[in-house]
Amino acid sequence: MSTSSATGRVIAVAADGRHGFSKPVRASIRLLAGLGVEGDTHLGVTVQHRSRVARNPNQPNLRQVHLIHTELFDELRRAGFEIEPGQVGENIATRGIDLLALPRGTRLQLGANAVVELTGLRNPCVQLDRFRPGLMKATLDHAPDGTLIRKAGVMAIVLADGEVQAGDAIRVELPSGRHRALAPV
Repeated sequence: MSTSSATGRVIAVAADGRHGFSKPVRASIRLLAGLGVEGDTHLGVTVQHRSRVARNPNQPNLRQVHLIHTELFDELRRAGFEIEPGQVGENIATRGIDLLALPRGTRLQLGANAVVELTGLRNPCVQLDRFRPGLMKATLDHAPDGTLIRKAGVMAIVLADGEVQAGDAIRVELPSGRHRALAPV
């Protein structure tokens, strides 16, 4: 692993013990290695998202923590959507890091101790449109070559326990070797 000069900040944290779309913002959350966010419905070694459990309840949980960049909220506001932290189901809202450009395997140190490893992109789904009509399309774009760009955040697994709260620094550690782009998980 190599440390990147990129640093950012945690803007807000959220968790919810029930299956729902939006998550209430909290003063802090605790990340648990190999499991996810303490008290969150997606906590677990195996997948906890209902649609994925229905397909295969034994698959590993690569979606323990959902991070989203608040720069997307700025973009969505310009498009007429008022989105606040926690409303689109993320656990950690960030600022100052281009999460979508990071390679798979990137590690983020959140605050003093917590470390997560990026596993892939959040695949926007119809729940976004149920929350705000047209929001799913607003979180998708196309690159000049026609490739679909998913902008609804990234997913991660927890490598090291720790408390995370608004204002915490985020340190980026890029994987060594050849970088692989994030893909939906």
